[in-house]
Amino acid sequence: MTKHPLKQYIVKSSPIAYGCMGLGGGWNDQPVTDADVRLAHEVVDAALEAGITFFDHADIYTFGKAEEAFGKVLKERPDLRGQIALQSKCGIRFEDEKGPKRYDFSKEWITTSVENILKRLQTDYLEVLLLHRPDPLMEVDEVAEAFDALKAAGKVRQFGVSNMNGAQMAYLQSALDMPLVANQIEVSLKHLAWLEEGVTTGAGGHGAVNFAAGTLPYCALNGIQIQSWGSLAQGIFSGRDVSGEPEHIQKTAALVAQYAEELGVSQEAIVLAWLMQHPAKIQPVIGTTNPQRIKASAEAVNVSLSRAQWYSLFVAARGEELP
Repeated sequence: MTKHPLKQYIVKSSPIAYGCMGLGGGWNDQPVTDADVRLAHEVVDAALEAGITFFDHADIYTFGKAEEAFGKVLKERPDLRGQIALQSKCGIRFEDEKGPKRYDFSKEWITTSVENILKRLQTDYLEVLLLHRPDPLMEVDEVAEAFDALKAAGKVRQFGVSNMNGAQMAYLQSALDMPLVANQIEVSLKHLAWLEEGVTTGAGGHGAVNFAAGTLPYCALNGIQIQSWGSLAQGIFSGRDVSGEPEHIQKTAALVAQYAEELGVSQEAIVLAWLMQHPAKIQPVIGTTNPQRIKASAEAVNVSLSRAQWYSLFVAARGEELP
């Protein structure tokens, strides 16, 4: 039987990634504090202890302060940079005097964004740069020029996208000399459109699903790592109070708890293992700043659900039997 293993897109990539959106303090104009930096240290230590070496950033997270706090950690611990991989994202611009919130894949904005990312992180390079959200005005040749310049300068080693569908990736790839290596999209046990677009095809009574058909197969066929943001669905299946949630959410949370007890692992591990068991080899991105939850999430790498268990969770979460 032919296998389609994903290409190893970076040497220090771990099966689970840590998303740094919760670092740097709040989404405000307050400066990064010593407490913010201490929290970043604690998160890094908890992640490394759990075997997580891949750290995901974006230039907009807490208005740049997440990268700034992480950069202070790297400055205080020079040996750390060689133990981890760093990824960041650019392309989202907030409202300013020139216009509303918008997306910008111009060569100038991509290049300037990376320069600022590197300054905040206090590093010379990124392992991966992602384009954050599709820009309707994207000129693929201009993006290619930006990528070529950043790679030639040693500032970015590999490139990917976030929130793009297969057709958008194929179009962008047509202009690039290097492969896109990752696509970060929202997939979880709560947000099921990525599965629904496949299983409801041709089934009567099912409306359109807001997830572009063919995205997962495109990534698999081209060795593109799917990263999942929102992987734990804000803890709705791993300990959050669900008494006021719809019945199918309550049933799913109860089933997650049942499997966690049966397998002797955390509820977080069940939720993430369900994602990771999909043939797309999904890399969950977790964002909790609680060291115990980071440890609990890392247990997922050792969990194997039966096909019946996997489908039981899927059916419970969708709230009705499959077509």
